This record gives sequence, C-alpha cells and structure tokens, in this order.
Amino acid sequence: MYRKQVRRRRAVLVLLIVVALVLISATFSQSNSGPLHSVQQGVASVFAPLEDGASRALKPARDLVNWVSETFNARGENSSLKTDVQKLRAQVARLQSAQGENDQLKKIVGLDRKPVFAAYKMVTARVVGASPTVWYSTVTIDEGSGVGVKINDPVVDGDGLVGRVTDITHGTAEVTLITDNRSAVSARVLPNGPDGVAEPEVGNSSNLLLDFIDKNQAIRQGEMVVTAGWSNGAISSAFPPGIPIGEVSDATVGEQETYQRVHLQPFADLRNLDLVQVATGGPKRPGVAE
Repeated sequence: MYRKQVRRRRAVLVLLIVVALVLISATFSQSNSGPLHSVQQGVASVFAPLEDGASRALKPARDLVNWVSETFNARGENSSLKTDVQKLRAQVARLQSAQGENDQLKKIVGLDRKPVFAAYKMVTARVVGASPTVWYSTVTIDEGSGVGVKINDPVVDGDGLVGRVTDITHGTAEVTLITDNRSAVSARVLPNGPDGVAEPEVGNSSNLLLDFIDKNQAIRQGEMVVTAGWSNGAISSAFPPGIPIGEVSDATVGEQETYQRVHLQPFADLRNLDLVQVATGGPKRPGVAE
C-alpha cells in the first residue's frame, strides 16, 4: 500500500513538471497576443489592486522598520565619530604640548653659551609645584643638591630672570620668584644706567617696580632692565650682572617725590613656568651664602 502511494506521488510530480515545462515553452514561443499572455495579464490585473493595497497597508510598517534601522545606524556612527574626535583631540593636545616644550627648550638650550653664564654650569629642571598664596611666590623644581644645585643659585628661563634657590633637598629645590614680596634684585637700565632695586609691586604680583631711581634720570618706556650684579667686596648681589629682568612699561614722578616710580614688565612668564635652568657652580660672591 505504501509503495503504491509513493509511486502515485512520483507520477503526479513528474506530470506537474512536464506541464510546467510545456507552459513555459508555450509562453516564450507565442506572441504577446496569445491566449497564455491574455491569461497572465488577466491574473495580473486582478491581483494588481490587491498588491497595491497591501503595499500601502504595509508601508508604515516598512517605514518604521527602516527608521529604527537608520536610527541605530546613526547612533552607532555618532558614537564612532565621538570616539574619533576624542582621539584626535588627545593627539592635538599631545602635539601642542610637545611643541610648547620644544619651543621652551630652544630658548634655554643656548643659555650656557651666553657670556653672563660662561662661568656657570646650567642645570635644566621642570617646575613640579607652585605656592598657592599671592604673597609668597615660590615654585618647586625637580632637581636639587644631587646635581649640584645650591642655595642662592640664580634661576632663569629662556626669556629672563625667574628667581633664586632658597631651599633644597637632594632631588628638589624651592625657587623664590622675583615677584615674591621678600625679593629684591639690584638692577640696571640699559644702555648706561641708572641702577636701582627691582621689587614686586604691592597689589600687583605680576609686575615689578624699579626703586631708587632719581627723578632727574631720563627713563623711557621699552628700555631693557638687567641684573646689576654689584659687589662692594664684602656684600654682593646673589645674581651675576647682565641677566635680563624685564622692560620699562611706565615711569612717573610725583611733585613731592625724590625718586621716580618706574614700572617693569618681567620678560619671564612667571605664572606659567614649566622648564627652567639653574646656574650652578659659579664664582664665589662675597656675602652670598651657599
């Protein structure tokens, strides 16, 4: 019984295949006006409205699926773009930081060849800390007595005088800046004087005043001021002569005053110090403790 059913199913399958082949052959062999084409067109005309209606009915669903897909794709692309932007921003920061450090190194690399530092060994150090107060302007550098740094050694950067070493450990040193209220630097206006004392301006920690300049001395805006480096044989300045300090930004004289009020703009950017150099091992200066 089972075998008869199998044979019957096979015979039906073969018959359907033969009929399909005949219909395909007939369709391709007859003209567009043939009966089979007429039947095909009729069937198409009957189902066309149904197809159009189904397409319209399913359009919102298709649109929803497409919107969801596009939304997820857009979110993925947005996340990827944010990641790329973060990476690029980090690369730019690193490059700019390296460029800034390279510019600083270019400025200070030749300091040991300048005549004012000819007798000194220049030690490059990085600023690793700063005083949080306004009145006491100090920074900490990452070199100390282990490389020969001593108390009262001058500290400079590529632009000019920064300060002097006032405390020390084996691997670090504290530098008191020239804008600290305890600082006083003997200074000279170029090219031919006069001499005075550069001190921080009260209430303005970023500027200096050049005190003890006689009111009859001609002082002009833009003139350079450098360390005087004076010594009377018993007492000396902690700084050798000729280190750039700043330039004259203003000079005024009051009616009842004996001295001018000379304002200086420091050359060194004392609020944004990074790399500095310590002038170590210089000649003995009478009265200057080590």
